[in-house]
Amino acid sequence: MHHLSKIMYMFVVLFVLLVGLGACQQEIDGVQPLGNKEAKEIKMPKTKIDLENLKEIYYAGGCFWGVEAYFALIPGVYDVTVGYANGHTAYPTYEEVCKETTGHAETVHVKYDPNVVSLETLTEHFFGIINPLSYHRQGNDVGSQYRTGIYYMDKADLPVLKAVMQKEAAKYDQPLAVELKPLTVYYLAEDYHQDYLEKNPNGYCHVDFSGLQIFEKE
Repeated sequence: MHHLSKIMYMFVVLFVLLVGLGACQQEIDGVQPLGNKEAKEIKMPKTKIDLENLKEIYYAGGCFWGVEAYFALIPGVYDVTVGYANGHTAYPTYEEVCKETTGHAETVHVKYDPNVVSLETLTEHFFGIINPLSYHRQGNDVGSQYRTGIYYMDKADLPVLKAVMQKEAAKYDQPLAVELKPLTVYYLAEDYHQDYLEKNPNGYCHVDFSGLQIFEKE
């Protein structure tokens, strides 16, 4: 019986830990993070996007569901997709990526109008929703596919990206775990991953949407 009690105790402890880890949003410094559903209630200013002037950037910030939903709400962003970037396996499946054998990172592809929202602003918001010091982990997700990174296609974007990263790095006493590299390859993820939180409003999300409040229309 004593042995059985110890086993039950261990299960209780494990359950409590899992519940704690499974919380999508946690209160930090007395500020209650904002969830995906609440963020949609923010009154954003109406913007006109010039489809002939779109630019693109790729962000890897852990589980791509929440990262996609966050960037999709930023005024000036035209489209966001989720996929797998900078790996070596062609046309990988989600299951393959999860095995950490493809070299890919879960990534979002952001198309935006630079006359409405700047690359600097987008990248600052990227840093606002990740832990830039965490290596191969964001939220509850662990693995090389959850590494953080910024992948660019236009070398002209590099000075802006480096400046934002240097500004972010100055906040810490240890190096950032965010890679800055040119995009080598990007494969769209399966259809069920696209707009995942639109389809599943109560789905898992490690992202705090509070940063979007800065865009709120007064």
